[in-house]
Amino acid sequence: MLTISDIKGCVIIPTYNNDKTLRRVVQEIMTIVPQEVIIIVNDGSTDSTNEILKEFENKIHLVNYKENKGKGYALRKGFKKAIELGFENAITIDSDGQHYPQDIPLLIEKSFENKGAVIMGSRNMQQDGIPQKSSFGNKFSNFWFKIETWISLPDTQTGFRVYPLAPIKNMYLFTNKFELEIEIIVRLAWRQIKFVPVSIRVKYDPEERVSHFRPGRDFFRISVLNSLLVTIALLYFYPKKLLSIDTLKLIKQEAIKPKESNFKKALSIGFGFFMGIIPLWGFQLLIGIPLAVLFKMNKVLFIASANISIPPMIPFIIYLSLLTGQIFIHGNFETNQLLDFSSEVVQKNILQYFIGASVLSIIAFIGGFIISYLLLSLVRKDPIKH
Repeated sequence: MLTISDIKGCVIIPTYNNDKTLRRVVQEIMTIVPQEVIIIVNDGSTDSTNEILKEFENKIHLVNYKENKGKGYALRKGFKKAIELGFENAITIDSDGQHYPQDIPLLIEKSFENKGAVIMGSRNMQQDGIPQKSSFGNKFSNFWFKIETWISLPDTQTGFRVYPLAPIKNMYLFTNKFELEIEIIVRLAWRQIKFVPVSIRVKYDPEERVSHFRPGRDFFRISVLNSLLVTIALLYFYPKKLLSIDTLKLIKQEAIKPKESNFKKALSIGFGFFMGIIPLWGFQLLIGIPLAVLFKMNKVLFIASANISIPPMIPFIIYLSLLTGQIFIHGNFETNQLLDFSSEVVQKNILQYFIGASVLSIIAFIGGFIISYLLLSLVRKDPIKH
């Protein structure tokens, strides 16, 4: 059987006020991996955690600080310590007792088989005893992770993972709370790191488990982070992805998918142009993707078309929007008035831009739909309805 030394790994346990479960979790982990590969990060606990850790302080690596700064900060400290000690992979596991340390060998095996990959311990969130808020939060997180990375995972909120430390070493992480576990996997995905899920067991014991997740405040922080990540994905990740050969092949496959009508494909393309130009900068995909899903459009063709607003195209879209808006505001169409357009010009003519961009998006929708429908009709037949 493989051991943690086969992946040059360590185990990082971030903990904050989990004195009901901490001792048992550490003792169980010590039966599976050598004690010298265990790193415990005490995130400013105020209960009896410090007394419990004294039992292990000469056996494991301990990172201790007085002020509680959040799980993300604790993980960052754990990663730093692991890198200093020369480890290449880090298994993270929560100290609240929900994970089974006996599943560590499953993660080690997957990590050995998929060198350099992130291994995600995937919980069954449909089993009895799972809090409804946890199940909903996981679905919410999975949805936005897919939008931000084009990768589908069954459990993006699990704390039971294997991280390759090399790509994290020079990564500047800017979050400190629960949202760091989202930030880090999205940014690793953007670096083309592979993700491998593996099924694990989970236990939610309401009598011993203490959760420090604050639904209102932490959900808000996670939502803000997702908004930022989607904006970055729109401006950086999507254009980069769309220029790859694999993506062009995927778009081609979607365009010729036999079971989808030409009307729906053309509608998806037209709607993509519409959302790419409509003056809702930073929110086009946040709004457009749920609508595309709701109306069962072709998501790949929609996202590809929405990227009409990639950075090289933005100046042309703004310029054409100002020209179009000029007709409605001033009743003419004189290009010489806008030849020196700049951010100051846009600010002075914000109403003209907004009206022009809205009209231009409708024109792009109609034109994109008609042209793509005609072209598709020339090269393929509509599927026969049964």
